[in-house]
Amino acid sequence: MPTSTSVQEEVLPPALDSTSHPPPVFDGTTRYSYMLYQTGLYETIKLVPIDLKNRPDWYKEKVYPPNKVPALEHNNEVKGESLDLIKYIDANFEGPSLYPDVPALEHNNEVKGESLDLIKYIDANFEGPSLYPDALSKFDDGPFFLGQFSLVDIAYAPFIERFQPYLLEVKKYDIKVGRPKLAAWFEEMNKNDDFNQTRRDPKELVESYKKHFHKKPRTDQAIKFQTFFNKP
Repeated sequence: MPTSTSVQEEVLPPALDSTSHPPPVFDGTTRYSYMLYQTGLYETIKLVPIDLKNRPDWYKEKVYPPNKVPALEHNNEVKGESLDLIKYIDANFEGPSLYPDVPALEHNNEVKGESLDLIKYIDANFEGPSLYPDALSKFDDGPFFLGQFSLVDIAYAPFIERFQPYLLEVKKYDIKVGRPKLAAWFEEMNKNDDFNQTRRDPKELVESYKKHFHKKPRTDQAIKFQTFFNKP
């Protein structure tokens, strides 16, 4: 379970854009760390913000060829994809492990990857509360996705944070109403200082999603989500 005590707010430097020079090498080991989520490893991982609307050419050429964020350079290797980075940091840096046990991990794998297309489906097919998955009901030993706080909450929190204001603004629908477990999850996450530091302005999130998630999903996507959302 996350705690909200003894957390020092980190003030990031200005975002690097296309006119910025590459940052210097830090201690000869970790040179660049591009992270969009908080890990609590403030003294170990240096966060370097990138202006996504005007990203520097050297990022793709010299740091991470896929040109995506976040990316992490550690032990002279650059790795990307946020879900993979979460697992990598959990396995390679000191601190309590947040990796779920096998039964919980199997449940997580059941829904892994669904979040990427969720807003597309909601925008085209949302019809009411029956379509929202109550994954939080699978475990009764805590308010989080797998009961106790884990990497699953870290992985899915940004998606839930984004489509909650989107649904409220575009569909006039509050996903927390009538869902006490989901409301409890929001309440607990709101106590997490690391999570709060990574949040974006809800208005910016809504406008961003309106621009990028307006196309209807493929038929197979619609069938997949309809089946998933109606699971008991």
